[in-house]
Amino acid sequence: MAKEAVEYLNIRPKTIVVDATLGGGGHARAILQASKTVKLIGIDQDADALEAAKENLNEFGDRVEFIHANFSSISSHLAPRISRLDGILFDLGVSSYQIDTSERGFSFQADAPLDMRMDRSAKTSANDLINGGSREEIEDIIRDYGEERYYKRIASAIIKYRPAKGTLELAEIIRRSIPKTSPINTTKSIARVFQAFRIAVNRELDSLKKALEDSIGLLAPKGRIVVISYHSLEDRIVKGIFKREASDCVCPPKLPACVCNHRKKLNIITRKPVTPGDAELQANPRSRSAKLRTAEHI
Repeated sequence: MAKEAVEYLNIRPKTIVVDATLGGGGHARAILQASKTVKLIGIDQDADALEAAKENLNEFGDRVEFIHANFSSISSHLAPRISRLDGILFDLGVSSYQIDTSERGFSFQADAPLDMRMDRSAKTSANDLINGGSREEIEDIIRDYGEERYYKRIASAIIKYRPAKGTLELAEIIRRSIPKTSPINTTKSIARVFQAFRIAVNRELDSLKKALEDSIGLLAPKGRIVVISYHSLEDRIVKGIFKREASDCVCPPKLPACVCNHRKKLNIITRKPVTPGDAELQANPRSRSAKLRTAEHI
């Protein structure tokens, strides 16, 4: 959804925009092409993706700055030297670059180690959680981050048959644990479980909350934040934070008077999320679950 992202960022000349999930640089290229005077700061925790982006964006020279970091640390990297940003983009979840690099373990289309770390220097991998976690820990991960109906059966199967030696073996364990009479598509259950462990390994939801809250504080007046999410857990966080920061009071409704002293910071631009059009879906089937939300600093 690069076209929509650029449109909602409302890029103006001589502005500074952050791509907080740089990946291979696809969105960054569209942003840089929108104005010859825009400067972009690209952040990514995946060192391999960052190197690929540097090569892909080489033509833009010093208009691009690259930062190897998790977007949850955006404030510590930018606040000391940049007073205000004109736009911030988040394209959440796993990137096509990571999915297509099979040895990273994000996909179950080919066999690979149970890694799933977006930052390969991180200590905890999916293997640690799957083959070392307790039944209760595994149940919690699959239930809370995968929203999977058969989380107890799947956790029991993982405990019974582990150690799982790779992505295909884990996928087979999940497949065997789903009742044959289930109306739920088994492949979707496998995808939800892989998603759950990926979110847990990378602490994605906690990082997202912090990154959004800090980013709003970095925006200039009329600066915009654009977030593209791919599942309900992410979208719920984005919607909730936008709603809170677009309100003058966040006290519980039953209180007779406001005591929070909260002040509105945002105007919500997209009252309903923007979803991919037919052309986007044909060009990029992975975008089918994408939801884009935008807010503007007052």
